[in-house]
Amino acid sequence: MDAHIPVLAREAFEALAVQADGLYIDATFGRGGHTTLILGALGPEGRVLAFDRDPAAIEAGHRRFPDEVRLALVGAPFADIAARVPGLVSGRPVRGILFDLGVSSPQLDDPARGFSFRADGPLDMRMDPASGEPVSAWLARASEPEIREVIATLGEERFARRIAARIVATRTDKPLTTTLQLADLVTRSVHTREPGRHPATRTFQALRMFINDELGQLRAALAGALDVLAVGGRLAVISFHSLEDRMVKQFIQAHSSVDPVYAGLPLIPESEQPRLKRIGSKVRAGDAEREHNPRARSSVLRVAQKVRA
Repeated sequence: MDAHIPVLAREAFEALAVQADGLYIDATFGRGGHTTLILGALGPEGRVLAFDRDPAAIEAGHRRFPDEVRLALVGAPFADIAARVPGLVSGRPVRGILFDLGVSSPQLDDPARGFSFRADGPLDMRMDPASGEPVSAWLARASEPEIREVIATLGEERFARRIAARIVATRTDKPLTTTLQLADLVTRSVHTREPGRHPATRTFQALRMFINDELGQLRAALAGALDVLAVGGRLAVISFHSLEDRMVKQFIQAHSSVDPVYAGLPLIPESEQPRLKRIGSKVRAGDAEREHNPRARSSVLRVAQKVRA
């Protein structure tokens, strides 16, 4: 269950422009695919800080890299980067930060985690099983409008109203506690299917994103990454969801543009100059990768470089 094929791995690695003696942050360690590529380009003085809020990922990292002195594994959400990094790097400049968003294959493949609609397990979906509440507990208490809003907004599911109503009606007689219960309920509520997609895909995605506050975490993490990156350092973000990609795109645009209030002025204060420069255009996986790895179909890589403190 530790197998995971990182998407756009080579493209993201190249985007970081790794220096042999540099310090890099893998904000989403997973099973270490991106970290492995970075370590392979580092010399003895190079270092990687790898964050993950899933304890299983950190445990897998210790198994995979038991003697790697250039790697420090940090069991924390990437929203904590700004708070945690200064105390871990002793003033050393951070040359690059990589985010690979979404859920990993080991999380999906373990029925006990509750992420998958293809195998029965507890309806959990927490990235950190020791923090927060499982999806089952939230669905047991949330109002129908709240459930509908989450599924419609985060899942972009057009049958959200019907799904929410059926969840509330069903829980009156029997609580929803397993993944297959929910998957079956959604399947009976969705009357048209997207080719190649399970009817419950959007609902499970929405509930996972909500229960883990993935957009809130990303918002905080992007701001933190900009603060801890050294001037000249690279930010690379791989997204799999349109809302995530939109947030990344808007973040890069906001920090690589001059406030319109200064338009046409000959001199712009240093404090108002852009802090980022976009590097290239968005990158998508090629045909071969999409065929080999289904997760790559919706992936988007965006890259920026910090140009001002």
